[in-house]
Amino acid sequence: MFSKIGRYLYALPFGIFGLFHFMKAGQMAGMVPIPGGSFWVYLTGIAMLAACVSIIIEKKARLACILLGVLLLIYVLSIHLPAVIGGQMQPSMTNLLKDLALAGGAWFIAGSYESETELEG
Repeated sequence: MFSKIGRYLYALPFGIFGLFHFMKAGQMAGMVPIPGGSFWVYLTGIAMLAACVSIIIEKKARLACILLGVLLLIYVLSIHLPAVIGGQMQPSMTNLLKDLALAGGAWFIAGSYESETELEG
């Protein structure tokens, strides 16, 4: 029961984050360190919504969590860490630590599905 509640509590914020990417794409595009800012904001919004749904319905949840962890680590390395190094300690350090912890959580959840993958393959 607790693992199901935990999965929901972990997944739902990513649904909200994904929606924010669509609602505030113009504002977020300026943070993207590569050309095509709005495109990447929309693409990552779709990825977060897909991960949310996948974790909740438990279809391809292992893959979704692995990829979500990679996405979050990319945020840490490409957005938050350069901002911290550039002297913007708040809120960049908070976001760096948050996304690092969420990436770890995603990979932890992915690990809980390893035995199921072995049965499928």
